[in-house]
Parts: sequence; C-alpha cells; structure tokens
Amino acid sequence: MAAFSYICDSVAVITMSNPPVNALSSALIRAVQKAVEEAIGDFAVEAIVIRGDKGKFSAGADIREFNRLERGPPLVSLIDLIEDSKKPVVAAIEGVALGGGLELALGCHYRIAHAQAYVGLPEVLLGLVPAAGGALRLPRLIGISATLSMITTGKYVQAREALKLGIVDKVVGENTVDEAIQLAKKVIGQPLGSRQLSTLPVQCPPNVEAFLDEAMVKVKKQFRGAQSPLACVEVLRAAVQLPYLEGKKKERELFQFLYTTDQTRAQQYAFFAEREVAKWTLPSGASWKTASPQPIRTAAVIGLGTMGRSIVTSLAKAKIPVIALEQDKKQLDIGSKAVMSLLDREILKMEQLGHTEFTNSLGPVQFTLDYGKLRDVDIVIEAVFENMALKKEIFRHLSGICKPEAFLCTNTSGLDIDEMASVTNRPQMVIGTHFFSPAHIMKLLEVVHGHYTSSTTISTAMRLAKMLGKVGVLVGNCPSFVGNRLMRLYVEQAVFLVEEGSKPEEIDRALEDFGLAMGPFRMMDLAGLDIGWKARTEIGLTGPKLPIGTPARQRGSKRYSPLPDILCEKGRFGQKSGQGWYKYEKSGGRNAMPDPWLYNFLSEYQRIHNLKTHYVTQEEIIERCLYVLINEGFKVLEDGIASGPEDIDVIYNNGYGWPKYTGGPMYYASIVGLPVVLTKLEKYYGANPDIPDLKPSSFLKKLVSKGNPPLKEWRSHLGFQSSML
Repeated sequence: MAAFSYICDSVAVITMSNPPVNALSSALIRAVQKAVEEAIGDFAVEAIVIRGDKGKFSAGADIREFNRLERGPPLVSLIDLIEDSKKPVVAAIEGVALGGGLELALGCHYRIAHAQAYVGLPEVLLGLVPAAGGALRLPRLIGISATLSMITTGKYVQAREALKLGIVDKVVGENTVDEAIQLAKKVIGQPLGSRQLSTLPVQCPPNVEAFLDEAMVKVKKQFRGAQSPLACVEVLRAAVQLPYLEGKKKERELFQFLYTTDQTRAQQYAFFAEREVAKWTLPSGASWKTASPQPIRTAAVIGLGTMGRSIVTSLAKAKIPVIALEQDKKQLDIGSKAVMSLLDREILKMEQLGHTEFTNSLGPVQFTLDYGKLRDVDIVIEAVFENMALKKEIFRHLSGICKPEAFLCTNTSGLDIDEMASVTNRPQMVIGTHFFSPAHIMKLLEVVHGHYTSSTTISTAMRLAKMLGKVGVLVGNCPSFVGNRLMRLYVEQAVFLVEEGSKPEEIDRALEDFGLAMGPFRMMDLAGLDIGWKARTEIGLTGPKLPIGTPARQRGSKRYSPLPDILCEKGRFGQKSGQGWYKYEKSGGRNAMPDPWLYNFLSEYQRIHNLKTHYVTQEEIIERCLYVLINEGFKVLEDGIASGPEDIDVIYNNGYGWPKYTGGPMYYASIVGLPVVLTKLEKYYGANPDIPDLKPSSFLKKLVSKGNPPLKEWRSHLGFQSSML
C-alpha cells in the first residue's frame, strides 16, 4: 500500500499505491502514516517526498468506503503528522490531487506538480464539504476569493493555473519525482514555520464579512436549493473568524450534518449512477465487458448548423482530426467561420487558465463540399436538421462513399434510427449520437441503439463519449428516445397550466425554486418556439396537414394546446425574435421580461375557448409538471427503452438541468415515495381525463403493490418485457 521505495541522499520517497487512482482508503492512510512515522524516526532521513504510484498522486477518498465516512476519516491525523514534521515533506503531484488527495498535499511543506496534473476540492459535487482541513488551509495559501470559487463549484485546476494561484510551488514537464527529490535536498535544514499552512493567517480582503455575506447571496442564487455550496461558504467564514483548531471543529460539524441529509445521499447516488450507465448490457448478452470499441483516429461531421459546429468543436478539443462538410458554399463559409470562432473562444478560455499548450493539441479541422474527402474517416456524424428524407438521402450517399468499416452516426433528437439504417449497406454500423446543445460544453451523449446496431458499434460510440469528456447513456430506439420523450410531456403540462390560469413566469419560478436550471417557458424561448412548431407541423398536429374540422384543443381523444402554434404564427419565436412567452430588449436578447401583451392575449384565448381558470398553486405546478415526467419514466422502463432508473436520472442530471442534489427524477420519486406519486397522479388524471399521460403507468402501480421497493430493486420487478435496447 505505501512504503519507502528508496532513500536517495537522505531523502525518503514514500509511494502510495491503491489502483487505479490511489484512492485514500483507510488501509492506504494507515500505511502512509506508518511510512511517514518511520521516515521521521529514521536518522538517515532528512527529508521526505510523497508520491502516487503509476503517475497519479491521489483522487481522494475511496468511494468504496463512502458508507463509512461518518466515522471520521483518519486522514486528518496523517495530514497533521506531515505538517508537524521537523523534516521537510514535498508532494510530487502527477495525474490528479483531488479532494483528500489535495488536502494531503496541502499538509506537505512543498508541492511540485507535473504540467498535466489537476488539483481540486470537488467534495461539493457529492453534497459535502472538505473534511480534512482543505477549506481551512487553502485560503491561508491562496486567499478567500480563489478558494471560494474552487470549493463551491468543485472545479479542477490544471497545474499551471495552480502555480499562478499559489497552490503549487513549481510545475515541471517531466521527472516530477526527481524534481521533488532535488527540491527536498535543497530545503533540508531550512525553517518550516512559513510552510505550515495551518499556522498562517487567512488571506482576506479588509471587508471580508461583507464579502462573505455577498458570496452567500450569490451562491444561493447560483446553486438554488443546494445545501453543500452554502456550507462551503460557512466553512470559509469559520476559517476567517476562528482559530484553526476551532475552525476544524466547525468544518467537521458541517461535514457530519451534510452527510446525514437526503441531498448528500442523492448526490452520491448520482455519482455512482454515472459509473453504472457505462456498464451496458444487451438482452443478447453482449455487454461493455465483451464488446471491444474500434479506434477513432479521424471523424467527419455533415452539416454546420448550430449543432454541427458545436460537434466539430467538441471533436477538435478531443484532438480528433475532423472533416466538416456542408452542401453549398455559402453555408460552408458561414459554418467554417462559426467553428473557428468557437475554437478561438475555447483557446482563449484555456490560455486564461494557463493552458498555453492547448492551441497545439487541437485536432485539425478541414472544411469541404466534397463527399469524396470522407472516404477514409473512421466515423461520420450526420448533424443536419430534423428531416427524415434528408437524413436518409445522406445515409444512402455515405454507404457508397465511406470505407466498409466506417461507423455512421446521426445526431437526431428523436427520429427513427432503424429507418435511416434501412437505406445503408451496413445497418449494423448505424447508431444515434444525440448531442445536447451546446455540444462542446454539455456533458451528455444519448447513444441510441437501433434494431440492427452491433455491440461493436455501441462500444465504439460509448468510447467516443468518453473521448469527448461526456457521459454516454445507451437507450433504445423510440420516438424522441428518453430525454425528449419525457420532456415533451413536462412542457405540455406547463402549457396546459397556462391555459388554466397560471402565468409563464409563475411556472418558471416554481420549477426553478425546485432546483431546475431553467423553467419550461424560458427554456422554450431560448431554444426557439419555431423548432417545436416545425416538428408538430411535420407530423400533422398543426398546419396544412391537420384535417379540416379538427377541434382546436383536441387531437383524437387527447387534449391539445394550440398556444405555442399561435405564438409562432404571430412571429413570436422566443429570444431570436425578441418575443415569445416573454419579451426581450431586442432580437437575440437574453433578459426575459413578463409581457403585458401576452396576458391580454391569454385572457382573450380563454374567453374564446370558454375556459374556466383557477388559482394554480406552486404545489400543483411542481406535481403536475414533474410527476407526469416521472410517470413517463416508468413507461420508458416498462417499454425497455432504458435498462434502469439510473439511465433516466443520468440523462436528466447532465442534459436537462435537473438538480443533482435530488438525484434525478426517478430517484426523487423514490424519496417522495411511490405511493405518494401514484396517489397524486390518480388525483390529477381524475380531474383531467383528457390528459391520458397523467394516468399512472402499470409499472408504477406494480412497484407500489410490491410494497414500494428501493430504487436499486426496480430492475428485478421489470419482468420479461420486450427490451428495445
């Protein structure tokens, strides 16, 4: 686990080993403590270097021991031992020093980092605060403001930025351990008082109390409803107001409080769920263990609209050479300029963070009108607009051009993968890769498996997600797949509530207060109301294909709201036109303001259709919008479109702004209690029999009848349904 690897000219090197990331398990901590004690007690040793095995310092707490954290990590005593050492201790940071790993490094007197290493305190992402002095030592080293930014967001900092901030003393391009040994030799015998961070004053502005009060207000707004970011501010307040030892007690109290909350359990569930979804299995028995991904050395993207440009940028950031193709010169010129602008912004962003090597590590981008340039690429991602005829034409064309082993992907948000695959000479190599906008930023990739898609193709697409720094989730092929299938009902319910008397801003406020990143009406305005309008026109829900005499507010036996269609007919497309559900200061504006015109329009609409309005409570808004979404999630599981509730939760946590501190929609339902969800759905369906999507799913009823089993047991109750995976 940990021992002297060698003593070099009076410098003991202690290597931590707990593959794959040297997580700080109880056993590893005990082993390191024993090694440090031996080094301190050895007269031949005058300085100590601590390193991690296999090019990684430490990624922090061992996740396999999360359920034992409440007993208190022995890491605190190890760090105190290191800091109190009269012999200088140098941390040789390679790979990552995260969470407890960085706290351990902060306990050392000096820190050297490899240029490609990352450091950070990401505990907030698990609903916690640092628990081994990290939030108390760091502000003594780099100040309150920089510490606040790091611990409330959980962001990682690359070595050169860490050097600028003052977290590390030196950054090297190679031979990190050798450099650490040389530094250790150099500082033998020097006073260590100024290097013992816990003994130093906190670096803070003169008006620190006002700064922290303002920070609390900002954090409450930025992380609406989340407890751990607020606790991070409180830890910093303790660092400022209290002596170190008392601050340590406060840090521990906050950690222990958070550890017992639903939010922390939900965020830990979300953490493990992201790892769980990578372990996909097909009904055939093929799985992530048995299928090998093919290498992706070159890629192509067809279509340079908003999504295509962003996908090209994402590939280039992942160092994958990419060919970007458009169908006419004008669109190619517009698209190429937009891509280069996106890449320039990414380069500037990285340079500001000190990553000067980023420019040279981008994958080259080639722009073309010539399909022939795609002959030798390993993977093609089609990203044209949502038109089945156009997509089929492209896939037919690709079949005759691309090499036989090239994978064909479609960035569709809901069209039939099998229909596209049917026109190719390689249906087994066709797969859906549903990116989320903006693709070079959003973490989610919905990987859609068609009827003929091979396990190798799935494995390659899931590997692509990892290469792009995304979370890939495998789902089945059905209209709108998983994410948008649920989202459609959520948005539809919000529009129905407006018909019934609520205002768009009231609904948005209620759902944003719940924790969603953006309410449904702000989201529609941002995306553009015309996108949904075109889709509804295409399938005949509105427009010229709609049969004459169809009731305005009914489609078949289902309730329908023409409100979004009417707004589009009036040229109100959202932010792009300066008016939609809200009004904006100009076309393309972002400041959403309530629109008196809309209120008058809604009153007239309700009068024309003889609608009785009622006061809609915040409770009804949340329950009707969220429970209809959750209900559809149970139907997705029943249909075999997702293999488990974790898939749905990961999709919503990473693609739809769902608050991670509730775990995701399905986990949230399990916390509320399935009997409660069932009862509420029955109530709302009884009051609205023309909205069949409110009718409780049979799988939800089955789970309630089985005694409301915990979420981890839901899969076992799915039975032998026909899986679409």
